[in-house]
Amino acid sequence: MPNETRTPRSPRGVFVLGLLAVLGAVVFAGFVALGTWQVHRRAWKHDLIARVDARVHAAPVDAPGRGQWPQVSAANDEYRRVKLSGSFLQDKSVRVRASTELGMGSWLLTPLRLASGDVVIVNRGFVSPTWCAGKADCTPGPSGPAAVSGLLRISEPKGAFLQKNDPAGDRWFSRDVAAIAAAKGLGDVAPYFVDADAASSPGRGEGNDGPVGGLTVIAFPDNHLSYALTWYALALLTLVGAWVVWKTSRVAGAPR
Repeated sequence: MPNETRTPRSPRGVFVLGLLAVLGAVVFAGFVALGTWQVHRRAWKHDLIARVDARVHAAPVDAPGRGQWPQVSAANDEYRRVKLSGSFLQDKSVRVRASTELGMGSWLLTPLRLASGDVVIVNRGFVSPTWCAGKADCTPGPSGPAAVSGLLRISEPKGAFLQKNDPAGDRWFSRDVAAIAAAKGLGDVAPYFVDADAASSPGRGEGNDGPVGGLTVIAFPDNHLSYALTWYALALLTLVGAWVVWKTSRVAGAPR
């Protein structure tokens, strides 16, 4: 068979090479920016974890009163250990769907009226589906004045993912304190709720039937380092691709 003569590839034009260079620079800069953003996010996340850890292990302080409610925020107050006392409004309790280490069930949320008249909703802990025959108005533990300590949590409005709260049907999927207050006729309540600790709701010693306090899960996903490495690796691959394009262009344009 006769030998086939290959026609040499014509070199890319200056305009095409310039366009590819600009595109490569933009992509490279974008990947580097995303990687650097993840590095900063990782530093922010570690600072957040340190601050929350300090709050959780600090001595409890008085829960914010009405004058402090406008300043309460997730950044400054969530997971702060607080204490409060008052009388539970048992007939205003609600059950909020929950999945915990004890299985599926509900959080029992009961308003606590303080001596000042302020109302703070307290998550008294986990209750099983059979607790109180599925209702929320049982009266567990001693009646009268009660002292509670636990973690301050920020309200969870608008329901859970794909499951909206149904106040009319008394079906709750998130701890939305404003909606609960409106549904139960409580008026103005604190913009936060308190997750009672195990000492305040020791239901675990009663067959785990509830309410069982102290089940707050504090977890912050920290995948920022792997994300940063991924973006930086893509930036490096962009440089490799640019080098390949440059090399093939030189070979194609070299005299033969």
